[in-house]
Amino acid sequence: MSKFLKLSVTALAALSMWACVDNANMNKPANMNANSNASNSNANATASKAAPTVDALMALDKQANDAFAKGDGQFFQNFLSDKFAMSEMGKRETKADAVKMISSAKCDIKNASYDDPKLSMIDADNYALVYKSTTDGTCTADGKTQKIPSPMTVATVWTRNGDKWEAIWHGETPIIDPKNAPKSAPAAPPAKMAANSNSNANASTAPASDPNIDAMVAVEKSGWEAWKARDAAKLESITTANASFVGLFGNYDATKADVIKDWTGGTCDIKSTSVTDTSGQTISPTFGFIMFKGSADGTCENMKISPVWGTSFYVKEGDAWKLAFGFETPA
Repeated sequence: MSKFLKLSVTALAALSMWACVDNANMNKPANMNANSNASNSNANATASKAAPTVDALMALDKQANDAFAKGDGQFFQNFLSDKFAMSEMGKRETKADAVKMISSAKCDIKNASYDDPKLSMIDADNYALVYKSTTDGTCTADGKTQKIPSPMTVATVWTRNGDKWEAIWHGETPIIDPKNAPKSAPAAPPAKMAANSNSNANASTAPASDPNIDAMVAVEKSGWEAWKARDAAKLESITTANASFVGLFGNYDATKADVIKDWTGGTCDIKSTSVTDTSGQTISPTFGFIMFKGSADGTCENMKISPVWGTSFYVKEGDAWKLAFGFETPA
């Protein structure tokens, strides 16, 4: 059961992955998660498409790291997908927003490292790279200097565009020991992935209404209700065989079995749930993601549940949209 610790994390810190890659670790071996094996491939995977490697995607992050440290926002014009989106405490950020922010920021990184990178397949053309980042440094923007949160669980979702891979989303969440969380830190609903968006906060850049997004939101809401009821069968039916999830404490559930166990475990008393402030992107006819605010009235492990920003990546299998990867951050 994931829980929630109130922290203020800016969008600049959320891009700190690209200022947190240690060259000495670039050749560290990393294996793909078992959940991305061909035997577990979802309905959209095709054997003819070569999967990326952890090393290849981490190498791209290194290029971005160099550009970020130099404040080279122009680099990200070709690095990010045109449909790139993330959030700053619930405010939707687009590719243009990210480029502008990076161009105006100044960072001082004393040392940084990453550990345990893993690659989780969403479908044949989309993969989530997840790893631990440890950083000693600061970033300054708008005249304010902020220490980069550390350690963090970092995730970037990569999409295939012709013969190259582009970043389509990025998120980070602090790694917290649940046993040492302050008493004032509320719990958070696990089953609903994480990180970003407030369609009202940036309405001028929000995408037009899309029936596929509406369908994903409907599944998301049903998932929250299934989490409330501890309905493992329902959660099984609305997730892909490769489903993986990053929770608010920075915990990474790399397999579907771990995800379902996380969402149905613990002791909770939940009266109601809600999914609001929704927006999203349809990347292809069978792939897209939504960003939202998830809330619940109740307690988990005797702590009051507080809202989260969530990002959920969905794959269409037949006529049904199913959750493939999720990420949580504090709201």
